[in-house]
Amino acid sequence: MGGMEIDPPAGWRLWSEENARVILAYRPDVFDAGELPAPCLPTVYVTRGQRDRRPGGQRTEIDTWFVTLFLEPDVEYDTERFESRAAAIDGAVALAERFGAGEIDYRDPYQVPRPEYFEALDELTGSDS
Repeated sequence: MGGMEIDPPAGWRLWSEENARVILAYRPDVFDAGELPAPCLPTVYVTRGQRDRRPGGQRTEIDTWFVTLFLEPDVEYDTERFESRAAAIDGAVALAERFGAGEIDYRDPYQVPRPEYFEALDELTGSDS
C-alpha cells in the first residue's frame, strides 16, 4: 500500500492498512468473551488528518498524521501528531510496544472504573498498576 512494511510488536496484529489509515489491534485472539470482551479490544489508529468531532465535520490538517490509542471505541488514551506516514507508523509501533509492555496507565481515561477488566488486562500486559 504505502510501500512500507509494517511490523507490529508482539501481541499486536495489523488489522487494516489503507493509504490514509492503518489500524493495529491488541491480542484479538483473547478479546472475545468473559473478562476481555471484544468491544474492549485495544486499537492503535494511524490516520491522515483529523476528523472534526462535530456532526458533519470535515477532516482538518490533512498534511498531519495522527496516532491514537483507543482502549474501547469511546475511550481514547492519547493522540500524537506526526509530519509523515512513516513517522506516524513508527510512533504507532512504539506506542503499541509501550502498551504491550504494561507501560501505559490505561485506567486514567476511564470515567467508570472496570476493576475486573483492568486486572485481566494487567495480567495480559504484565502491568503492575
